[in-house]
Amino acid sequence: MPYLKGTRLPGERASKLGHLEVIKSPLVQKLCKNFEDPESLPETSNPVWQSLPETGEELKIIFSSDGSFQTIEAKQPPYKAVTFVKTALLKVDQYAISKLDKESPNPFAIRDMMKSSALFHATAFPLRHVAIPEKTIYQTVREIIFESVKDMGLDDALDGAMMETLKWIAYEKWNPKPKNALEEFGCPHCHQNVATLPYDQEKGNCPQCKGEIFITDMFGLHLNMQEDFAPNQVASDYMSVSETLMIFTPIRYFWEKNKEVLKNCLMVKDGPLALRATLAKLSIPIRNFFKFAKEKGIEVAMIGQEKTGAFVDHLHLIGDKAPSGSIFIPNNSYIRAEIQHSNFSGIYGSDTNYGAKVFVKYNNYHKMVINVPTGERGEFVENPAVDKLIAIRKIIATLPKILSNRHEGALLPIELANGIASLSTYPSAKALELFSGELVKKE
Repeated sequence: MPYLKGTRLPGERASKLGHLEVIKSPLVQKLCKNFEDPESLPETSNPVWQSLPETGEELKIIFSSDGSFQTIEAKQPPYKAVTFVKTALLKVDQYAISKLDKESPNPFAIRDMMKSSALFHATAFPLRHVAIPEKTIYQTVREIIFESVKDMGLDDALDGAMMETLKWIAYEKWNPKPKNALEEFGCPHCHQNVATLPYDQEKGNCPQCKGEIFITDMFGLHLNMQEDFAPNQVASDYMSVSETLMIFTPIRYFWEKNKEVLKNCLMVKDGPLALRATLAKLSIPIRNFFKFAKEKGIEVAMIGQEKTGAFVDHLHLIGDKAPSGSIFIPNNSYIRAEIQHSNFSGIYGSDTNYGAKVFVKYNNYHKMVINVPTGERGEFVENPAVDKLIAIRKIIATLPKILSNRHEGALLPIELANGIASLSTYPSAKALELFSGELVKKE
């Protein structure tokens, strides 16, 4: 590894001729001669593709959520770092989408469509070596997470909506018999797993140490922080929470105001329907909601689309040989052996996922990995089936109407939401760097 650039002297440059010894090595030459590029990769297990289920009624109202974060870090000691997070919720309808060119949509048409249909949320976290008057970074980040969830965002329509949605999920307020208290979680003060809050409360005190706790402490983001240090993971975890609360906000609204509207809505989330690690405390209540709603005759249609990762890579391996108009739902054994290449005996996603993985191929140009809720626990996680996927027939009927031709396997609602929420490396990162440089006080 080379020496890095300092405040006085330049960094060490890598050798421009260092590869010569590698190329001349007899062992390297012998090994490379034995390497082959196979014409096709062998399949150790044949995926069972089946025809797409018979389609149902198309869903006319579509909501999509996406998020992005950008960490700005000083390149010189003490390496100050601030991270910015932005999430968005977009509402569109089939009529508006049908007016857009799927290959080259008019930017002015997109602007007009999103002008009254997009809601935004933005926040910022100090990660390290940034001065906060009379508070540690640990205290500040905890408070920012709480205040951010309560934030009105960039539009009055989001005024406190995410906090209400969080309480609606965490306390299972859709149920006539909601939770009396939150499941116990780690106290940010005494670090004992005894913290909880009574029904519908946002703040309270730890029953053991009496320190103030927030409902957002249930996510456990403070577990990886120190007094004056927070990892970048805090930003990505908060973004995951915010995206989830964003997409569930219209679900909560219609459930409380007019449940029948939900029968005509499709919720589209960027990324898997899963919450990792300590965030998974919301996964079980979310599963419970889908199950409860289904039993009440309301099938809430939701998908999460994965654009990168092991499942998308696997689709590239098996998708070409799959017949057009087909679907493949991998079971637990297939996921462990063929996708994760793991010998772990547990059930994949049993604690974190609230949707089953589904491979869909409409044609050679539109293949995708989506997640669809099932609303149940147990056997379905290990061996999910088409008839367990909530509103799958409506989803299959709707997806062809919202496909985009600008990217492989793209969905237009996610593409539009990403355009709103994304923070690019340039110029967004540069602009945020200049902005944060003006605000952060020099120590």
